[in-house]
Amino acid sequence: KPMATYFVTRHGGALDWAARHNVMIDRALSHLRIEEIRPGDVVIGILPVHLAAEICAKPARYIQIAMDLPEERRGIELSADDMERHHARLVEYRVERAR
Repeated sequence: KPMATYFVTRHGGALDWAARHNVMIDRALSHLRIEEIRPGDVVIGILPVHLAAEICAKPARYIQIAMDLPEERRGIELSADDMERHHARLVEYRVERAR
């Protein structure tokens, strides 16, 4: 199977933001099934650290959507414009579980 790029989100604003920034996506998912991820795949989203570590162990790449959100904006639906205002950007992380 060739490498794939997965964008994991339940938020339409995030998909709109990705489209604005020409983020190339093979599959948009509302829920990640870690067993589908293969070596060399790319997973973009905001995921719990244990899932990020599992992705990196495949080995695949984990790219987080980072934003500078004030506390009062957390946990609410954001539009692509909101994401721009809060400096949304893609940041790659290599995460591994400590032994």
